[in-house]
Amino acid sequence: MKKIYFVCAVAGGRDHAFVYQDIVDIIKAQDVEVLGEALANPELEPVSVINPSLTPRYVWKRDTGWVHQINGLIAEVTQPSLGVGYIIAMAESLKIPVLALFYKKSDRGFSPMIKGNPNIKSFEYNDLASAEHAIGTFLDNL
Repeated sequence: MKKIYFVCAVAGGRDHAFVYQDIVDIIKAQDVEVLGEALANPELEPVSVINPSLTPRYVWKRDTGWVHQINGLIAEVTQPSLGVGYIIAMAESLKIPVLALFYKKSDRGFSPMIKGNPNIKSFEYNDLASAEHAIGTFLDNL
């Protein structure tokens, strides 16, 4: 079974969290194991609020450890996040395929560092149906 790490903004802000669980559901429908699934919970607060034992060191070890277990990374990048950028760069350095999803109707801009990177498959979606197609194509090509 393929393993995908779904990465999205947590501490950087949850403005776009309303779509995260839908994206995870789309990935899981492809019979794929999703690491980072709990990060998609729209009610998730920064980890220190939920559980103070989830120290920054713990989160770093967990999240970077996931990168070493996956076949591909799917990142929702509409909400800017240093952590998401870090994980994308780590996956790229390990030659792990990356799909970056950006919601086109957002009032934010798509990071040129992500969008312009030839090693990252970038996709701007208008709705979940178009995101689902991009995710399916990405997973089929792993």
